[in-house]
Amino acid sequence: MAKVSHLLLLFSISLYLATTAKSASPARGYDTSFIKSSCSSTTYPAVCVKTLSAYASAIQQSPRQLAHTALSVSLSKCQSTKTFVSKMTKMKGLKSREYEAVKDCLEEMGDTVDRLSKSIHELKHIGQAKGQDFLWHMSNVETWVSAALTDENTCLDGFSGKALDGKVKASIKAQVVNVAQVTSNALALVNSYASKH
Repeated sequence: MAKVSHLLLLFSISLYLATTAKSASPARGYDTSFIKSSCSSTTYPAVCVKTLSAYASAIQQSPRQLAHTALSVSLSKCQSTKTFVSKMTKMKGLKSREYEAVKDCLEEMGDTVDRLSKSIHELKHIGQAKGQDFLWHMSNVETWVSAALTDENTCLDGFSGKALDGKVKASIKAQVVNVAQVTSNALALVNSYASKH
């Protein structure tokens, strides 16, 4: 069991370092005030600013680029979390219920990756769409991001109850909660972009 705990700690630390390295400091020389003001309307503004400030040079003052970057960051974090959860399915010493919850979570994370990928593709190809065409594309993006957020929460629901309390649940929950916060923020920024167009 000590070996499992040690592996969980190593996975958690390496994943944390890998996913926060890019967002640890704001982009040098670029104004982040647009990002800060846009993030103020999200559910997790501090997380929003932290994860997006490193991309200030690409975002500049563009609500579309801000929404696209937020979705890309969410997808990247979700892919890392999916890899983490996948490794957890191979751990020795998992209880039967833990294994099933981890396996279900892996499926949910896979669905989330698919939905966020579709959202990014759709947003990237909106181009010069106007009126009803723009609204239709944005509705697709909003639906897929909302469904991705539901998938993330469904993953966490699989670990409900005291029977699954422990290091496996805690490790996965920490990863998925962070992804859910970033995805929630991305959804808010997508909604904001849609309302300004």
